[in-house]
Amino acid sequence: MSSVRRSASSPSQEPGAAGLDRRGFLQRSLVLGGLASLGELPLGTIREAKAGPPPSAGAPVEIRKNICTHCSVGCTVTAEVQNGVWIGQEPSWDSPINRGSHCAKGAAIREIVHSDRRLKYPMKLTGGEWRRISWEDAINEIGDKILSIRQQAGADAVYWLGSAKFTNEASYLLRKFAAFWGTNSVDHQARICHSTTVAGVANTWGYGAQTNSYNDIRNAKTMVFIGSNAAEAHPVAMQHLLASKEINRGNMIVMDPRFTRTAAHATDYVRFRAGTDIPLVWGLLWHVFQNGWEDKEFIRTRVYGMEEVRKEVDKWTPDEVERVTGVPPEQLKEVARKFATEKPATIIWCMGATQHTVGTANVRAFCIACLATGNVGKPGTGANIFRGHTNVQGATDLGLDITTLPLYYGLTEGAWKHWARVWDVSYESLRDRFDEVPAKAGRPARSRKENMETPGITSTRWFDAVIQPEQDVDQRSNLRAMIVMGHGGNTVTRMPEMLKGLEKLDLMVVMDPHPTTFAAIGNRKENTYLLPIATSLETDGSRTASNRSLQWGQQIVKPAFESKDDYEVMYLLAKKLGFADEMFKHIKVENNRPSPEDLLREINRGGWSTGYCGQSPERLQAHMRNQSKFDLVTLRAPKDAPEVGGDYYGLPWPCWGKPEIRHPGTAILYNTSLHVKDGGSTFRARFGTERNGQTLLAEDSFSLGSELTDGYPEVTMAVLKKLGWDRDLTADELAVIQRVGGDNVDTVSWATDLSGGIQRVCLDHGVMHYGNGKARAIAWNLPDPVPVHREPIYSPRPELVSKYPTRPDERQFRMVNAGFTVQKSAVDRGVAKDFPLILTSGRIVEYEGGGEETRSNPWLAELQQDMFVEINTRDAADRGVKDGQWVWVFGAENASKTRVKALVTDRVGRGVAWMPFHFSGWWEGEDLRSRYPSGTDPVVLGESVNTLTTYGFDPVTGMQETKVTLCQIRPA
Repeated sequence: MSSVRRSASSPSQEPGAAGLDRRGFLQRSLVLGGLASLGELPLGTIREAKAGPPPSAGAPVEIRKNICTHCSVGCTVTAEVQNGVWIGQEPSWDSPINRGSHCAKGAAIREIVHSDRRLKYPMKLTGGEWRRISWEDAINEIGDKILSIRQQAGADAVYWLGSAKFTNEASYLLRKFAAFWGTNSVDHQARICHSTTVAGVANTWGYGAQTNSYNDIRNAKTMVFIGSNAAEAHPVAMQHLLASKEINRGNMIVMDPRFTRTAAHATDYVRFRAGTDIPLVWGLLWHVFQNGWEDKEFIRTRVYGMEEVRKEVDKWTPDEVERVTGVPPEQLKEVARKFATEKPATIIWCMGATQHTVGTANVRAFCIACLATGNVGKPGTGANIFRGHTNVQGATDLGLDITTLPLYYGLTEGAWKHWARVWDVSYESLRDRFDEVPAKAGRPARSRKENMETPGITSTRWFDAVIQPEQDVDQRSNLRAMIVMGHGGNTVTRMPEMLKGLEKLDLMVVMDPHPTTFAAIGNRKENTYLLPIATSLETDGSRTASNRSLQWGQQIVKPAFESKDDYEVMYLLAKKLGFADEMFKHIKVENNRPSPEDLLREINRGGWSTGYCGQSPERLQAHMRNQSKFDLVTLRAPKDAPEVGGDYYGLPWPCWGKPEIRHPGTAILYNTSLHVKDGGSTFRARFGTERNGQTLLAEDSFSLGSELTDGYPEVTMAVLKKLGWDRDLTADELAVIQRVGGDNVDTVSWATDLSGGIQRVCLDHGVMHYGNGKARAIAWNLPDPVPVHREPIYSPRPELVSKYPTRPDERQFRMVNAGFTVQKSAVDRGVAKDFPLILTSGRIVEYEGGGEETRSNPWLAELQQDMFVEINTRDAADRGVKDGQWVWVFGAENASKTRVKALVTDRVGRGVAWMPFHFSGWWEGEDLRSRYPSGTDPVVLGESVNTLTTYGFDPVTGMQETKVTLCQIRPA
């Protein structure tokens, strides 16, 4: 993965190179990646390139590979390092994912490592002034304050907010840390981007992740984008998508309230009203069913409950769909025809679809559309979910989620006992770390065990847990401390309410390469700490891209300034809090830094449920050394390739069994045309075997080479015995199973067998150990078993609310979701009259996430210097708003307002406004630059759109509503 070469003492010359060859010129100027991408750098921004100095003559130059931190595509960053300094960046031609290209952010990524705007040393807010302190003092003071809060208010009074920029190993480590602390209130960015995807997809067919890959979309004949602007959010992926369109002469259908840069590439563009995704999809399926375009055999053999969906779809006639969504019937019929008949077809979605009060239901509707047309489990099909940060998929997998332990085991007693065995600690010792919760407001008390099995507080509502009356928060006490690692402060809705919570906290700790919004916003004067953390390019470990492939990133250079990486800081804090010895008993620690390789090996030992068991650090490192061996489309290496023969790139999970059995990974989920040893699989039988007299197991469908030629349940030791396959277990495997099972050895399953024997034996018989079930069109455990349309909390169409209301108020995640009350109040008060514009938000190519990192990069900051709002030309004319002038955007709650520049454009339809979500550093017209620690303020500041976003939460996940609220715009 790394190599060392000697720099040339006399570089070869080309005509006009002026002493530096062309390739060196480009790589030194750091523009090659941008030039090789698909035009992500607008021509108007290109200036004369100037070469940097060449390497010192005779000095060794080491090539080191890591992964771009900016989105989930998984682009390789290839760095040249000399004398410990990152001196240049080469195009990563060998990567089958980015193939030498970068977007603007990837091309400028070296800047984030040596940026002088980073935090350089620990800082503490004292009397409203930032002052420098030592790491030792910071850890001791923070630890003492946390322990004091725990003694007074319990473990749940401290919130642990992690990061999608963590490696897999750091993500796992923080979830393990929270378990040893004694809380389930540990979360990260997935809560606000794709938590609804995970819930919706997993509750349909088994696993909550992308079924195929960016590369596999090259096989598609029809692509349907809903709420995805890949050209700006995932620009390097566009090379694969455009191959489908251009090489396959494929259909590229973009359905979006806004005419995006992705829509500019489309063969078909469908504009619909924001917040009406379900009527849109049901309207599409109405045409599919009416015309007999559904895949009847696929439904018969592999789908449960489609008849219930038909009943709901029947309500969505073309006239009603047009009334609610605004989409003409003939246009939607043509989209339906293409999706159902010009196959293979795929649905691609992102946060435009997920960030809604009906986000989980939206996702379920998309999955059902794939099932109805047989567009899943084959090349070119599936649910292609484009996630946000570099490791948001992996951080979700590894348990930075208030509802589960690592790898989706949940919070049941069995899940805790499984991980207690992996960690070699007693279940009781973990249980006793949790709070007892007293009876409150008519609710019964909770024992430590019950609290251990109760989901924590979502990151979307942490501030509500601070400011709401204690009796309304279903834990021992209110939240009193926030520990934030790699997470922006401008990413939650209702920021005026967030400020109240921020100012009331007893302790605020921000661990990040940059100060983040938390450092500048609000009026805190004391008990606030900023700890400088290394970027992910300054540490090593694995990351999981959207397609489930794991890639090992090398540490390119040592952490800059006084920064420490996540591993070291978590170890130091665990040591201070008194549980480091138990937590790291099987993890090598050198100079206070746990080994990421050892952490991954521990993940392998416990990761049976999701197939994180086969990706050893050695196998992943071999993949990075051999990137050129993997096929562009299939992502598979030839069988005879050294080290990686037959593997899919990155061993995409599930990668079953122990590493030594060399499962190749699973490039396409639920593909029955392959043997299970070859990456084939079935739908999971995770929901039982029968319901209401109907089988939940597949009928006449099974994976290639299976010795069981029909549906079958999950495999436990009892099932293995019935099949007579227990005789295939080795003596060592059987001994481990007996140790795990104790007196109930028959209950040990494929997911709790620490020997891997059950998985190995099933694979040998061609059987998928998690069963062979049907996907569920009806998910009886969800609030809406069949997705139904519900108007946004702040609907621009109040006349539709009585027919399509949001769900009733109910307690979720320890607090009340009062969406129904808020929606009714908005209708009763006529809010839509005073705030007649729909406000939605999204991403721009220059920045990422909350924007603190990318807006601190001068190369990117130059490209977009002002926060803005897009407003339709007619709406602008009605308000006297001119392009480029300052305007006030007023929100529908909290008397909120933002001062931004107007971009007058027909990208947005009449009655719609759009704002990017990457800005912060201004607050309601006030410039907060002076509040950042000296020298750490981002180059570009601006208002946050979340100052204006409003109440609304998905009932299944607590996802916030960022895509539909109401606003008014006036000249400033």
